[in-house]
Amino acid sequence: MSTFTAGSRSSSLGSSTPPIWARVLIGGVLLLAGLLVLGDVALATTVSTIFIGLIAIGVGAFEIGHVVWTKGWGGYVWQAGLGLIYIGLGIVLVSQPASGAVILTYVIGLLFLLSGIFRILFSISHWNEVGLIMFLAGLVGVLAGFFILMGLPKTGVWVLGLILGFDLISHGVAWLRYAWVSGADA
Repeated sequence: MSTFTAGSRSSSLGSSTPPIWARVLIGGVLLLAGLLVLGDVALATTVSTIFIGLIAIGVGAFEIGHVVWTKGWGGYVWQAGLGLIYIGLGIVLVSQPASGAVILTYVIGLLFLLSGIFRILFSISHWNEVGLIMFLAGLVGVLAGFFILMGLPKTGVWVLGLILGFDLISHGVAWLRYAWVSGADA
C-alpha cells in the first residue's frame, strides 16, 4: 500500500521515494560531474588517488586506535599491522599520486581480468539460464583487464579517471531515467 504526498511516494514499510525534482537534480549533477571528469581524466585520476590515500590513512589510524581501545583482544598484532599497512599505502598514494595511480590501475586491471574469467566460467556452468550474455560480459571483463594491464604504466594516467567519469555518467543517466519513468506514472 502506497500513499502519495507532494510528489513523493511512501510505502507501508516507511521508506520514501525522493520527489521527481530531486531525482532530476541528482541525475543532472552526476551527469555533469561525469562529463567534467572525462574532460580531464588525468586530473581526475590524480585527485582520486589522493582521496583514496587520505581514506587509507584514516582507516589505518582507526585500526590502530581500535587496537589501543581493545587491548585484551587476541588479534591486536594483526590489526595493528593492518593499520600500519593502510597508513603506509595512504602515504604512498598521497605523496606520489602518479605512482599510486599505476598501483591502483594494476589492481583494477587484475580485478577486471579475474572477474571476467569467473563470469565466463559461471556462464559455462549455467549456460541455460544466463549463458551467452554472461559469457559476453565475462569476455568484456577479460579484454578490459588485459588491455589495462598490457598498457601499464601509461594506462595508470587515465584509467581511474575514465572509469570514474563513465560511472558518474551512468549513475546520472540512471537517476534521470528513474525520474522520467516515475514522472510518467504520476
